[in-house]
Amino acid sequence: MQLEIITPVHKIFNGEADSVQLPGKDGSFQILDNHAAIISTLVEGVVKIEIPGSHKNLDELSGQIERDKSDEKVLRLNIKGGVVEIQNNKVILLAD
Repeated sequence: MQLEIITPVHKIFNGEADSVQLPGKDGSFQILDNHAAIISTLVEGVVKIEIPGSHKNLDELSGQIERDKSDEKVLRLNIKGGVVEIQNNKVILLAD
């Protein structure tokens, strides 16, 4: 699925993801391919992104996104809140 992460300052990620785990208002939830269309608010927490194995060398990562020390396919991003929209295998995350 296609993932875009946008902050008030700039776009910090645009690429493929196998899964995205988000801190939702009612608890953490995960998005996989072919997820039903939703819009959800997010709270402060960590966004966990699993990228395809073929995209391990992402040189253009924003300084806000960090690689997981135990798994090079996993990226982490701390957010203060935001909104996510999922539709047709495209995830748009507007994060603070």
